[in-house]
Amino acid sequence: MYDKLISGEKTLAVIGLGYVGLPIALEFAKKMHVIGFDIKPDRVAMMQNKIDPSNELPPSDFEGCDIHFTHSLEDLRKAHFYIVAVPTPIDKHNLPDLTPLIKASETVGKVLKKGDYVVYESTVYPGCTEDDCIPVLEKESGLKFMQDFKVGYSPERINPGDKEHTLVRIKKVVSGCDAESAESIAKTYELVIQAGVHRASSIKVAEAAKIIENTQRDVNIALMNELSIIFNKMGINTFDVLEAAGTKWNFLKFVPGLVGGHCIGVDPYYLAFKAKEFGYHAQMINSGRSLNDSMGSYIAEQTVKKILFNDKNIMGSKVLIMGVTFKEDVSDIRNSKVIDIINELNSYKVTIDVVDPYASSEEVKHEYGFELAKSIGKDYDAVIVAVNHKEYVSLTEEYFQSISTKNGVLVDVKGVFRHKMKKITYWSL
Repeated sequence: MYDKLISGEKTLAVIGLGYVGLPIALEFAKKMHVIGFDIKPDRVAMMQNKIDPSNELPPSDFEGCDIHFTHSLEDLRKAHFYIVAVPTPIDKHNLPDLTPLIKASETVGKVLKKGDYVVYESTVYPGCTEDDCIPVLEKESGLKFMQDFKVGYSPERINPGDKEHTLVRIKKVVSGCDAESAESIAKTYELVIQAGVHRASSIKVAEAAKIIENTQRDVNIALMNELSIIFNKMGINTFDVLEAAGTKWNFLKFVPGLVGGHCIGVDPYYLAFKAKEFGYHAQMINSGRSLNDSMGSYIAEQTVKKILFNDKNIMGSKVLIMGVTFKEDVSDIRNSKVIDIINELNSYKVTIDVVDPYASSEEVKHEYGFELAKSIGKDYDAVIVAVNHKEYVSLTEEYFQSISTKNGVLVDVKGVFRHKMKKITYWSL
């Protein structure tokens, strides 16, 4: 398979061209012919015009790439090595929603041929590729796994908005259903991954490795959030404590904050779900998730307390929220925990303006039911800097005072203005 790919005899396809799939497709397209497949015609049209719908890649990244963007199943039939990079979200009950993954498997199954390879990159629980995806491939194709086609798993590790740890600079974990496929898949990825690859011993090991990367971060951030709640009661600034503790060489430098997005805020639920199937309740994972999911409400409650402490009526108070994306300097609003702050404040009948230099007001309206304010107003009783976009971190105390009422409150979720505010009422996690 590897030899035929680099000789041009066979073609590689990427299914799902979001923030994970598109960079992979473009990197491979510098080495071979690639078919970039997405089910949304409008997104395909944008990419055909060298526009990344996720606003992560500049038009220059499309230059020199041998790639055909399509939403046509007939075009996809020409491929022989399929990389599936679709989202794996959770539903409203925090249970795994495999719908995109199963539908993508059905799509690939319809065009699968003898000798083809399918590699999954979507984050899943251990066993999902073999137990959930392969049966769909067999059913749709009428082919037999191992006998007619091979499957591998190579989890995505892309960090949105990170210009340093890009796709080619992050070591890639790869796996296959047997020794031959594992080696072919590894060599194929080595064509584009400068940092090299790690050959996992099995598909399940590769799946497990990916899911604990984000689970580990989630649990550690949950500890920081719990410490923040404790230190707030004691009148101690958490970031001051972490700065002092961080002077020890082996102290792990995690910080408190909102934990949303489609990775850290989702993946632990997949592992907890699978653990339950084996009769085990994942105590630490579930506790961490519960605590992190509660932080939006906690921040809103602390904001309300600060407004009340300044002798203001909370009903009708005006609050500005700066930032609605799930992390800094990205446009992605999926599973943003800033929404929890907004929902909690709404329960107090607070008037809220939300601004964000990266988010689309149309997408926010579609996803969450409200529009972004066209501009920042005046006379806010509280300003919450919820996401530390680079446009916000250089703002001064004079600026916040200019848009606030007398005795206004600044809530600094990530502590970026710590020790810079002397006159305004200030609070951070």
